[in-house]
Amino acid sequence: MTALRKASVEPLVEGEFAFTADDFREIADILYADSGIHLADAKATLVYSRLAKRLRRLGLPSFAAYRALLQGPDGEGERANLLSALTTNVTRFFREPHHFDILRRQVRDVLAPRARAGGRVRLWSAGCSLGHEPYSMAMALLAELPEAGDLDVRILATDIDPVVVDRARLAQYSPEDIEPVPADLAARCVIRRESSVGVSDAVRKLISFGVLNLHAPWPMKGSFDAIFCRNVAIYFDEETQQRLWGRFAERLAPQGKLYIGHSERADIPALTPDGLTVYRRGGS
Repeated sequence: MTALRKASVEPLVEGEFAFTADDFREIADILYADSGIHLADAKATLVYSRLAKRLRRLGLPSFAAYRALLQGPDGEGERANLLSALTTNVTRFFREPHHFDILRRQVRDVLAPRARAGGRVRLWSAGCSLGHEPYSMAMALLAELPEAGDLDVRILATDIDPVVVDRARLAQYSPEDIEPVPADLAARCVIRRESSVGVSDAVRKLISFGVLNLHAPWPMKGSFDAIFCRNVAIYFDEETQQRLWGRFAERLAPQGKLYIGHSERADIPALTPDGLTVYRRGGS
């Protein structure tokens, strides 16, 4: 017992602040409870480097004091900062281009005729990050359905981090960010300014942004024709991943498609492979 107690206070990462295995485990447990994100032990150095900045900003002397803040009556706000610090937002326009080719075919063959006949079309970017994904979805949609803004066609874009959702709403990017956008779509959908690059009103009109924790209840009631959730589930353990795939399947319209990341697999009976890292919900 004494050896275990001693081990728990030994530094896990050497640095300005003492960071023990107990510190790491409690922070990892908080993150998992709040978001479903699983932190492997190998992430200890990353956790230290990102959260040491928070300790300095808050003027805290130790990770023990930071843990007390997180668990205290005023901890909710800091837990949001914890989440923001420990999530990674690596994204770009038209990432995994084959997905947008498939989406365009889906729009051309199924969704555009339905929308033009007065039907409802809904798409969801379920980890929208800084906005590159939903804006890419909107550009692909407009390529096949230029009048989408005048029809019952909408894209929901959500992320767990309110900071990145606010940045996504601004739609301000660098010229380098825009480089992956196909030239024909860039000519129609990209607005170039003196100090930044944005997207057209026709693109922005299609998208509604919101903060949503995929680990919590979802307020949306309707179904979606396409759900993009790419390189998000890799941060969850297998049990949480399987539960997420099942929830997505329940929210897909019959023959709706789920688009996931290149290293992810949605192996559940309700979903049928329909292309590289694309799955289709069965039904007529």
